[in-house]
Amino acid sequence: MLQIRAAWGLWHRGFSLALLLAVVLAGGQRFDQWVEGTVLPVTLAETSTEVLDRNGALLRVYPVEDGIWRMAPQLDQVDPSFIAMLLAYEDKRFYSHPGVDPLAMLRAVGQALWNGRAVSGGSTLTMQLARLLEDGTTGAWAGKLRQIRLALALERRLSKQQILTLYLTHAPYGGNLEGIRSASYAWFGKGPKRLTPAQAALLIALPQSPERRRPDRAPTAARAARERVLARLEQAQLVTASDVVVARHATLPRAMQGFPRLAPHLSDRLLAAQPGTPRLRLTLDAELQGKMEALVAGAARGAGPKVSAALLAVDHHSGEILASVGSPAYEDSARQGFVDMTQALRSPGSTLKPLVYGLGFDAGLIHPESLIHDGPVEFDGYAPQNFDGVFRGDLRVRDALQLSLNIPVVRLTREIGPAQLLAAMRRGGARPQLPGGKPGLAISLGGIGTSLQDLVQIYAGIAAGGQGLRLRADVAARPAVMPRMMSEVAAWQLGDILRGLAPPPGARAGVLAYKTGTSYGHRDAWAIGWDGQHVIGVWLGRADGTPVPGAFGGDLAAPVLFEAFGRLKPEGAAPPPPPAATLILGAAELPLPLRRFRPRDAVFAQSASAPQVLFPPDGAGLALQGEPLVVKLRGGTAPFALLADGRVLAKGQRRREFEVPNPGPGFANLVVLDSAGQSASVGVEIDRPDP
Repeated sequence: MLQIRAAWGLWHRGFSLALLLAVVLAGGQRFDQWVEGTVLPVTLAETSTEVLDRNGALLRVYPVEDGIWRMAPQLDQVDPSFIAMLLAYEDKRFYSHPGVDPLAMLRAVGQALWNGRAVSGGSTLTMQLARLLEDGTTGAWAGKLRQIRLALALERRLSKQQILTLYLTHAPYGGNLEGIRSASYAWFGKGPKRLTPAQAALLIALPQSPERRRPDRAPTAARAARERVLARLEQAQLVTASDVVVARHATLPRAMQGFPRLAPHLSDRLLAAQPGTPRLRLTLDAELQGKMEALVAGAARGAGPKVSAALLAVDHHSGEILASVGSPAYEDSARQGFVDMTQALRSPGSTLKPLVYGLGFDAGLIHPESLIHDGPVEFDGYAPQNFDGVFRGDLRVRDALQLSLNIPVVRLTREIGPAQLLAAMRRGGARPQLPGGKPGLAISLGGIGTSLQDLVQIYAGIAAGGQGLRLRADVAARPAVMPRMMSEVAAWQLGDILRGLAPPPGARAGVLAYKTGTSYGHRDAWAIGWDGQHVIGVWLGRADGTPVPGAFGGDLAAPVLFEAFGRLKPEGAAPPPPPAATLILGAAELPLPLRRFRPRDAVFAQSASAPQVLFPPDGAGLALQGEPLVVKLRGGTAPFALLADGRVLAKGQRRREFEVPNPGPGFANLVVLDSAGQSASVGVEIDRPDP
């Protein structure tokens, strides 16, 4: 008896609605006025902010303010077969009806009367969208009538494609999921571009009863609903019998898989700088980012509890950041994973030593084959010591850098001047922070605050020939050329020296130019290296700055660096050839002043017979416009040699007035050497632009 009453109620309500619709449709002008007067709800609902990689792959997605995952879809991002299946199951006359389908309503009533229960609904996708936009009911007469009116109005003001897109944005899929893209990522871990019949059938069934059919909570109901959809699709000849058999045996998702969360620190930082951005495109590569995050997580676990790690991989040709890992795990509180260690200020240890030597090459103070003394020394009470406490006496500059000795680099820093080293860091794009006061000699050994990104920025400039591009992660950011740090010759010489370092066990030699570093107290372990195209920097330590006993850059960070390059590409990019002006000679063949590094007193306390540069004067700005540079000398013993930023422009000159090739626009340090080993230098700027 109850079943008969229920069926009668369904039939009566459906028939009445169909009759009402027929009457309304017959109303002509009044009907048009009724539809045109409909007040539409807001259709531009807030959607999740998305962060995409260089190829459009999803890196990160953020929920909207109410915690809903609602990702805005484009129809070209959805499997076309899913669209066809959805319309065949829900609204096969979608492209022909005006928003309401009277035939579908009558069919639903007839099926309910025949079966004694509701078998299918008569609502079109447009009516379902109307209900979703207003969060309305389906059972009450007033609610159903409102849906009809709103559906008709939507069809008049929006295209079919817009309506379908809105439905695929707002359809509920269980929990806090709305929209086909959110559902596909949450239930299947991928976008809806390619769906299996089993996946498509589940996503078609879920919106009708999203909580009762959730596969993680009600697998029986979800499976039954999926099979009903598959049966209908087989009847419509959209899937084959074999597809149905395979789909019925497909496992249901047991839990929501969550959304991609690659490069979370970088995403947070860039979006904080651009609030309200709906979609951000980065230069990162999602596949590479995932590999590097896994590598960093494993390295931190192997280094011990509370150890954090960070990595930055860039293309020094373009300045693009390809991977940025701020910590081993974003939510690992034991390792303070929320701290972005690519940006944290740390002591760089020995990683600034190559910059010191590069400046020394350009100043004409040293050559890779020059001898430099490693012995006890004291500067105004500061007595640096080598890491192992051993003095090696005279050795080549090349060996001093490869061995990362402290005393030679401090001697060289004193001659160059700590302020010049600090200025070179800033020209290279770094933002160094001094602990206090003016810079001292200890900055070349790590007595300064800098970040992993700043160090990679400096090394990218060296790798690019002494002048690089500012690193960028936003595809929309324009490339920006940094001021020159050092000459192309000096940069090549550094690469040639550091490529000779012994690699970690099992790694190929001669592939990477790299430098390691360990800060005071074993607080920071560094390794930064480059090949012909890429630079990668690695840091390990504790985010709170406490020591990691036994941590050394060579032991801890260098293996990670070489493994990172292996994951980036199977073969390293070949280094550039030496610039034409490179002086490739043995120690005995070098000009006398370059055979041995001499301290300041020997270099600048010249005798009365030392050469002097009469023209150009020190600090002059010269408008050469491509013409040769005229040099005028006084004193000294011929023949003379002239170097510009470490490059030999002339040698064997016996006259005291001669022309040399134009050094090129920008600042240049000119050094004159005579046959007695005496020298003079001036700094000039070629073709200074008009302010």
